[in-house]
Amino acid sequence: MTARALVLHDLESTGVADPDTVSLLEESVAQRGWWLEQWPEGRDFVVGLVAQDVQDALLEKSGRWPICTACEDSTHALYVDPDLGGPDPTWVCEEAGVVVAPIGALGG
Repeated sequence: MTARALVLHDLESTGVADPDTVSLLEESVAQRGWWLEQWPEGRDFVVGLVAQDVQDALLEKSGRWPICTACEDSTHALYVDPDLGGPDPTWVCEEAGVVVAPIGALGG
């Protein structure tokens, strides 16, 4: 539920939390819940993995998300670091090489 709340905050703060997008989030949370039942030690990975799942689903549906706020006139997306999840995942701008925000803190 922590992963859901954090990613939902980022969806809301970037203005893309419509019903379809929230459904994508719910699908990811359900799938990762099953994954976590199989591998309880993976708890630290769930937030980053849910964020990546939603990001990938949105790329297919409507385009890049979240758009970088660190670069002026940006059209490129932020990415989750560490790439395959881990404790304290963040949104990073790979072009500028900077951490923009922890997951769950975009727009704040």
